[in-house]
Amino acid sequence: MGCDGGTIPKRHELVKGPKKVEKVDKDAELVAQWNYCTLSQEILRRPIVACELGRLYNKDAVIEFLLDKSAEKALGKAASHIKSIKNVTELKLSDNPAWEGDKGNTKGDKHDDLQRARFICPVVGLEMNGRHRFCFLRCCGCVFSERALKEIKAEVCHTCGAAFQEDDVIVLNGTKEDVDVLKTRMEERRLRAKLEKKTKKPKAAESVSKPDVSEEAPGPSKVKTGKPEEASLDSREKKTNLAPKSTAMNESSSGKAGKTPCGATKRSIADSEESEAYKSLFTTHSSAKRSKEESAHWVTHTSYCF
Repeated sequence: MGCDGGTIPKRHELVKGPKKVEKVDKDAELVAQWNYCTLSQEILRRPIVACELGRLYNKDAVIEFLLDKSAEKALGKAASHIKSIKNVTELKLSDNPAWEGDKGNTKGDKHDDLQRARFICPVVGLEMNGRHRFCFLRCCGCVFSERALKEIKAEVCHTCGAAFQEDDVIVLNGTKEDVDVLKTRMEERRLRAKLEKKTKKPKAAESVSKPDVSEEAPGPSKVKTGKPEEASLDSREKKTNLAPKSTAMNESSSGKAGKTPCGATKRSIADSEESEAYKSLFTTHSSAKRSKEESAHWVTHTSYCF
């Protein structure tokens, strides 16, 4: 086969050896991780958020992903652990004053320095380009370099002063080992939240049922066992004891001793000590009354009335 026209094949053309492993350019990988959204593959624009595994996203892309979870999206695997907007944290990034962006590149012939980063560490001043490890705090969203957290050891955020714990520190774009540690922390955190919700539900039900029980039975219930005649006598005695109490309460509320509320006379406005202008507002006043001549007769003049 082949070798027509005096061609001489070489060994690498006849013998197939093992395939060479394709190596990814480290610089291109760092640019893709730190300058582009993991979900939409677009350039990172504010507001920028990060998940619990330390990946960077555009907030708009995350919201669109949560609203439309279609199976056709191949990039959805990168954000499959994001169940709601609460699973991401909005980052507070510090701008790099030396970064110009596309301001000076109007003609398109200027060299773009990919190692120059848009954001820096506010404490040490290191650029966030992937050469140095960066992390953020879940409680406040502030971003620092790992060197700043190690050199300035404190339990309070360096910029906003919010208290944090070791569990709140999440490495951005970490190694596989870092991602595995963050994944275990994320699962433990979510299990803890589920258990807290389950414990809160029975407590809320008990707090609702306790006042109902106290209203129905304020004291210990005592069941009397005996003849029905004795029970009827006890009920009659209770009624007779309650009767004078109810009459006394009615007398005190009416304010006139010796008279029941039904026998109390209504107080007319004409006898009151109010001003004449106030009395004229009511129909019982003399100015509101009309004489027979002024008032119209309601009976119509028809032959059936006679």
